[in-house]
Amino acid sequence: MTPPGSTATPRVVIADDQELIRTGFRLILTARGIDVVGEACDGAEAVAVARRLRPDVVLMDIRMPVMDGLEAARRILAQSPQCRVLMLTTFDLDRYVYAALSLGASGFLLKDVTAEHLANAVRLVDTGDALLAPSITRRLVERFAVADQRPAEQPGRRRDLEALTPREREVLTLLGRGLSNTELARVLTLSEATVKTHVARIFAKLSLRDRAQAVVVAYEAGLITPGEV
Repeated sequence: MTPPGSTATPRVVIADDQELIRTGFRLILTARGIDVVGEACDGAEAVAVARRLRPDVVLMDIRMPVMDGLEAARRILAQSPQCRVLMLTTFDLDRYVYAALSLGASGFLLKDVTAEHLANAVRLVDTGDALLAPSITRRLVERFAVADQRPAEQPGRRRDLEALTPREREVLTLLGRGLSNTELARVLTLSEATVKTHVARIFAKLSLRDRAQAVVVAYEAGLITPGEV
């Protein structure tokens, strides 16, 4: 992963079963100075390519043969925790996108994304940020996070919040409602620097990758219920 402020070029792998999509994305990214180091036509190949090439970012189609993008993302993030995965989909409210966020994907892109948005998204997640605004993530969670439909065996579904202080639980609850650091500081009457410290500690204690995943965890831990303001 490229450190914030660095000018290094992210190394990207594109995984999609449609050759036209792969070719188009590769041409767009290379024309904007982003290094596409590999391609894959199915999930199993994506895992193998990512293991061999250690890319910074993987553009991962959700629906692919042999192994779907969700399972491929899970394996890639397990073998390369520093890698960032962006899911590719044709639907902005796709239940598989929600599952991918639970596993640690850094966001999603619609396949009809503009060229500039595609390049900017790759650069954004390469710096360690999440592509999804918390408010969009909340829409996904409210649609799909139903307690009796959560497979207990899925990684990332259950988090132990006992390690959090009362203040950190409060911050996580507000993160789940989509508040920015500025809004958190105002609501809690804290400085933004203090808020950032709390957020960083929450991420470390719960092994969260970004704010998008924090929203998912806040709902799944019961700190917020779907429909709650």
